[in-house]
Amino acid sequence: MIRALTSVRCAVKHNGNKKCITNRWLTSSSSSSSKSNIKHAKTRAGSGNIDSADGGVKDGVHMSMIPRGPVSWAGLGLVAVAAASAVSYYKIERERRLENAMGKIVSSESGWSPNPEFFAKRKFKKTKYGWFPEEDAFGGAGKPAIGGPWSLVDLDGNLVTNKSFEGKWILLYFGFARCPDICPSEMVKVGKVMDTLKKEYPELEKNVKPIFVSVDPARDSLKALKEYAKDFHPSYIFLTGSPEQVQQMAKKYRVYVSKADETEDGDYLVDHSIVIYFHDDTGDIADCFTQSMRPSDVVDKVVERMTFVQPIQ
Repeated sequence: MIRALTSVRCAVKHNGNKKCITNRWLTSSSSSSSKSNIKHAKTRAGSGNIDSADGGVKDGVHMSMIPRGPVSWAGLGLVAVAAASAVSYYKIERERRLENAMGKIVSSESGWSPNPEFFAKRKFKKTKYGWFPEEDAFGGAGKPAIGGPWSLVDLDGNLVTNKSFEGKWILLYFGFARCPDICPSEMVKVGKVMDTLKKEYPELEKNVKPIFVSVDPARDSLKALKEYAKDFHPSYIFLTGSPEQVQQMAKKYRVYVSKADETEDGDYLVDHSIVIYFHDDTGDIADCFTQSMRPSDVVDKVVERMTFVQPIQ
């Protein structure tokens, strides 16, 4: 189907006569004419040539037929710049708020804690780079809120409290005399630590006291503990007390204690936490040593905490 479109343009001459110019266009719905129109139209790639796979060359410039996607290098660059700006702003704003909070909250002598129930208050100091926590063994979270005032009795029936060991470093372990394996193993490990300190660091060893606290006061009488003490290092101090005293101290150290495998005749074992607590000479917790640590590992940590120097391996 072919249509004729006519456009008439008239102009008036100087002599008053009209001159009309007729322009005609032919339009067709046939595929050949459409192909001709498409062929000479610009593509998305800007080649203007759809007959060649690679677009060919036009005016000396290689034309690509690969269509452009929604993402371009310029767009990616803008996204990267925006992301970097957002991160920088976040860091600056975080530092500003942190400094403001520390200036109001943690600059006091008593210190600050994100959760006083689980973490002891930590002191901060202001440097040219901003507010930073004072260095200790527990890193950025601060030292855990473990320990506190307590009172028990020793093997001679004398009252002993946490104040009794001021000026001394303490290796504190909770256990019970009828423990078949774990408690003896941990106590032997502490004995090896004491022997190594005495041999290699005698000045440090004089200020370290290992303490055993019974978590089974119902059966660990003073007489039973005296017999039990014969099998371990002579520097050990054995303590016990009433069930209420022991329970209060265990709670302050977050020690898990529970009866287990109780028999018909009333015998039982005691499940409890297996941790050696290391206190400094001011009574604060300095470190904790788990069951997996070897005696040499404990010695290295003890020396490091007491001298602030890491031993050479």
